[in-house]
Amino acid sequence: MASQASKIALAKEMLETAESNIRSAKTILNDIAGSPQDKNKKLKEAAEELSMQDDGEMKIIEGIFDGQNMIGPKQKNYPIPANYASKSKLVPGDVLKLTVKEDGSFVYKQIGPVERKRVKGLLTYEDGQYKVLAEGRAYNVIFASVTYFKAEIGDEITLVIPEHGESEWGAIENVIPKTQEDKSSSKNDEF
Repeated sequence: MASQASKIALAKEMLETAESNIRSAKTILNDIAGSPQDKNKKLKEAAEELSMQDDGEMKIIEGIFDGQNMIGPKQKNYPIPANYASKSKLVPGDVLKLTVKEDGSFVYKQIGPVERKRVKGLLTYEDGQYKVLAEGRAYNVIFASVTYFKAEIGDEITLVIPEHGESEWGAIENVIPKTQEDKSSSKNDEF
């Protein structure tokens, strides 16, 4: 039993070292390739080409989802309710239409989804943000999705991401249920 506990401790230490190395490598890559803000530049440029209409009673604004907000014309940010983004499985690059009604209420509608792909990864929590580690990358996910799916750190997640280009964000599609064997082994891992 002590041998198993020492193997677990060693494996945890190895994972911590690997995660630290990954963070360092990401920092180096961001220095070379640009920060996440630079990546959003393309989304902001695309949003400039979208329309805005105001007929006095309501405004209709088109924009691009960046992972958390809608970027509209003139690079103005519009907050997207987390529950809507989660339920609609929005991913960066999706085109949205915002209708601002006369009473001030906001109604969002997805009008141009980008091409998507699905990847599987593990849910983690780092730097105050839930992330899914998939295909050697960490994708931010919306907290509302984590709570909706009752996901826990270490769960295997099906994540929806844009088919093309780099993205910092993904949308949780499902939590892959643990088998009875998985549940038994995780109980043995607890100290």
